[in-house]
Amino acid sequence: MPAAGPPSEPAPAPDDGGATRRALLTAAAELFAEQGYDRTTVRAIAERAGVNQALLFRHFGNKEAVFARVAAERALAVLHAGPSGELLARTLGSILTERSGPENDLFDSVLRSAGSTEALRVARDELAHAFTAAFAAQAAGEPSDAALRAELLLGWLLGINLLRNVLHTDAVSGADPAAVDAHVTRAATALLTG
Repeated sequence: MPAAGPPSEPAPAPDDGGATRRALLTAAAELFAEQGYDRTTVRAIAERAGVNQALLFRHFGNKEAVFARVAAERALAVLHAGPSGELLARTLGSILTERSGPENDLFDSVLRSAGSTEALRVARDELAHAFTAAFAAQAAGEPSDAALRAELLLGWLLGINLLRNVLHTDAVSGADPAAVDAHVTRAATALLTG
């Protein structure tokens, strides 16, 4: 009978796709930030992730779907970055922070791509639902009225983002972020608490 050798290493668990998907999203986020959407290719994303580009198509379908997922995850990171009672402050902070470069345009691009693909529509719907639900949970009163007030607040925040970061209007873009924050916080608190 042969002598027993050292115990063998257990076989690594098969990749369920989660690690590959995460690697693709990380690579895409980096490349979109460095090169912008138009200059980033599917091949470059796959190479940076260390996988075959066929895996990108299997997990996401196309480059725009990867872009939509990256943008949605960045926006959702604001939602989940702290206590729910601080969501308004975090959201305003992300809107009022000085921006430069394509990496800061991701959320705006998803919002502006109204006539675009199904992937972008799904990302917009996901973000609208998540933020509305979070703000509605902070609102007083009847649930349907709380949802209405939460959507009104979200609409206002998206409008402020549009004025400041897309249209660059004089008053909103040129305003001191602390002043904008103070005005919006006062009004949002009144809206949510009734």
